[in-house]
Order: sequence, then C-alpha cells, then structure tokens
Amino acid sequence: MSDRDETMQTWWHALCAELGVDDPGTDVTQVLDLAAVAAHAVVRPAAPLTTFLVGYAAGLAGGGTDAVQRATDRAAALAEASATTEDPA
Repeated sequence: MSDRDETMQTWWHALCAELGVDDPGTDVTQVLDLAAVAAHAVVRPAAPLTTFLVGYAAGLAGGGTDAVQRATDRAAALAEASATTEDPA
C-alpha cells in the first residue's frame, strides 16, 4: 500500500470515528474514482458535490454497499454524459 493510500485509509477511519458512524465498507478507491470522473467530465468543484450527493442518496435508499454502488453508477454515467469540452478549472 502506498503512503497516499495508507493516509487515505487512516483519514477514512478517523472520519468515520469522528462522525460516529461505522465504516460502511465502501472502497475508498471507488469514491476517489467517482470524484475524478466528476472533476474531469464536469468541472473540478463537481467532485465533492457528487460524492456528497451519492452518499446522501445511498443513505436515503437504505444504505449499504448495493445502494452506494447504484448511486455511484448513476452519478458516473451522468457525469460522463455531461462531459464538457472546457478545461475544468
């Protein structure tokens, strides 16, 4: 595991503890990949908004890895379909 990956895992677990939630079992890389798709296909500020709304939607749908996967797939498809030709800044 790279230093960056280890740092992200440490942050993930610390954030779960701080927020008083159990680790949802979500693959951190999947979240980062979705953020990258949104940042590059839409504009950079879309990354945190996208990941927040995916988590919110998954929570409203009952939570769990299946709900996260469905929301992630839908968000990634929308971002890719909405890709702009502008340089995301």
